[in-house]
Amino acid sequence: MLDLIRELFQYQSWADLQIVAAAKPYGEDAELRKTLHHIIVVQRFFLFECSGREFNADLEMQPPDTFEELEQLFRDTHAEELEYVATVEPASLNTVLDRPPLDKMKPTVREALIQTVLHTQHHRGQVATRLRALGATPPTVDYILMPKGKS
Repeated sequence: MLDLIRELFQYQSWADLQIVAAAKPYGEDAELRKTLHHIIVVQRFFLFECSGREFNADLEMQPPDTFEELEQLFRDTHAEELEYVATVEPASLNTVLDRPPLDKMKPTVREALIQTVLHTQHHRGQVATRLRALGATPPTVDYILMPKGKS
């Protein structure tokens, strides 16, 4: 299971960076930026929760001032996620997350990590749809197209 989670996070990093690069020329579009920011905030929330760090919602919910800062936030978060999943111990996947707002659902770390990847996939689709509406051709980010050995 842990090997699959690690591979899915490598895929997420690759796919996110493909879609962010495609969105950059349209970076002033408010809907596009809002969705991209939502993606990275949710990734950061689950990363912080799984790794036992405090998530400062007031700070994290503030959108970056520039698209370049948003792009860097993706890069930094992916680096942290990949480091976390590379070092997470298998036994900790069963740890229950019960701090608010997760206290009602009580997901395990395993469930939270999988939720992160699936949630992101959904919103990448929304970004692709928005890019099409703006006249762009979004990149194809199918899992099987991810370059092997890269993130």
